[in-house]
Amino acid sequence: MPFDFINTHLQARKQNALLRKRHVVQHATARTITVNNKTYLNFASNDYLGFSDVAVNLNDSYALGSHSSALVTGYQAQQKSLEQYLCEQFGYGAGMLFNSGFSANSSVIKALFQDKAAAQSSAIFQDKLNHASLIDGALHSNAALVRFNHNDMNHLRSRLEKSKAQNKLIISEGVFSMDGDTAPLKELLALAKQHNAWLMIDDAHGFGALGKTGLGSCEALLEEGITLPDILVITFGKAVASSGACVLGSQQFIDYMLQFNRDYTYSTAMSPLMASHTLARIKSIKTADDKRDKLNANIELFKQLAKSHNIAVMESNTAIQPIVLGCAEHTLKAAEKLKQQGIWLTAIRPPTVAHNTSRLRITLTAAHTKQDITTLIEHLKGAIA
Repeated sequence: MPFDFINTHLQARKQNALLRKRHVVQHATARTITVNNKTYLNFASNDYLGFSDVAVNLNDSYALGSHSSALVTGYQAQQKSLEQYLCEQFGYGAGMLFNSGFSANSSVIKALFQDKAAAQSSAIFQDKLNHASLIDGALHSNAALVRFNHNDMNHLRSRLEKSKAQNKLIISEGVFSMDGDTAPLKELLALAKQHNAWLMIDDAHGFGALGKTGLGSCEALLEEGITLPDILVITFGKAVASSGACVLGSQQFIDYMLQFNRDYTYSTAMSPLMASHTLARIKSIKTADDKRDKLNANIELFKQLAKSHNIAVMESNTAIQPIVLGCAEHTLKAAEKLKQQGIWLTAIRPPTVAHNTSRLRITLTAAHTKQDITTLIEHLKGAIA
């Protein structure tokens, strides 16, 4: 029978404890989530600062939709204002908005190497733990893809030295989404300069949560007067508690993207209403010192309690605190045990993470209380035993 492979693959996923399902969420905040009329403590949200709990004023005249591509009639004043503000904060020449971080990452890489002749003398150097959107973009580009071991600058240096490519692009995440650790930005920038390469950073999980004013992984570079990555991608679906993304770079680079980025050309532009409220939220983040302080205090409390209860957590100083259990089935059962105790956690399994590294991905937010974290620790030990 045609398409019998569909059932075969679904059964294989189920047998290997890898079958994915969706849950209808009735209500969610950074602290709690309600599913099937039951409310849980939410330790799976990327709303690191708890801004989803802050109401926005929707009583304005901005259109809900932009109605067309940004290259037709969809590029409106609200989008331009958001781009300009971000350029001013970071010092980039230009920016362009996308409806999702995945689209931004993958399409920028594909578009940059759309010229097959140029791509033949180009290479993309990616950290092995980079997000799927970055890997997909490289796989669908015309340039060679070279992987280097996670945060291993010696391995990257070796790869760069062996490469004969004329155009080299190094790509990393600012904060790695599944491990929670951070990239050595200064070392990456130094290697890029040494080998006449460009550096692209996806700071989806850093923007808003890191830095004195929430500018993310690159804010420390700004303070030291260090030149920023050639391409910076920031997304609004995490700490900003909105949606969409912005790609920042030189004016010439953005002009090139406007010519050859198919996702941007053939997608309806970001909603003016969304752009307006996202800009307002980012301005609020700039002064949200209390929320960042609370988030950092919660991270430290969780790490201290986990250590005192002999719970092995990966080395991370960010809101992402993974506990690697290895076996997918064991991880799934642990997540179910926690749900029975009123705690919502996601079991992250292959192919999202490597084989035998299935994990509970705990995300902490500024909205969590000390008691929430204590309750989580109390139930974690029994769930992962």
